[in-house]
Amino acid sequence: MSDEATFRELQRFRQRWLWLLLGGGFAFSLLLGPVSVIGFAVFAAVGLLLYNARLETEVRDDGVYVRFAPVHRSPRRISWEELVSAEATSYSPIGEFGGWGIRWRPGTVAYSVSGSEAVRIERTGNRDVIVGSQRAAEFAEAIDRARRR
Repeated sequence: MSDEATFRELQRFRQRWLWLLLGGGFAFSLLLGPVSVIGFAVFAAVGLLLYNARLETEVRDDGVYVRFAPVHRSPRRISWEELVSAEATSYSPIGEFGGWGIRWRPGTVAYSVSGSEAVRIERTGNRDVIVGSQRAAEFAEAIDRARRR
């Protein structure tokens, strides 16, 4: 089996509204002066975390790999044996999961950074995974091609 990815996507938190919101909070904490040292530190830490956060997705010969860095040190693999189906879909990160990032609800985990397109992966044991993607149709097709090999 090859270790080479047949599909790869890297996503980062680069939404303008997010950075304007963080920048506004950061500026407001600066205006409050010495009292807001904790607020300043919190906004700086959140900004640094979001700037370095990334969702890495790969389809390889032995399965689908998902890594939400810096939370995951190594990728999470979904093997072909546990994958029942995968389909490109639209979803509402806020409506269904309360936002972006790594989100859980009973029987489902979602990894998302931006947008409303995703690949819904149904796994054995009713444990679904939703992976946000800017190229959801291409991602789902890559999964289908790799599984047929």
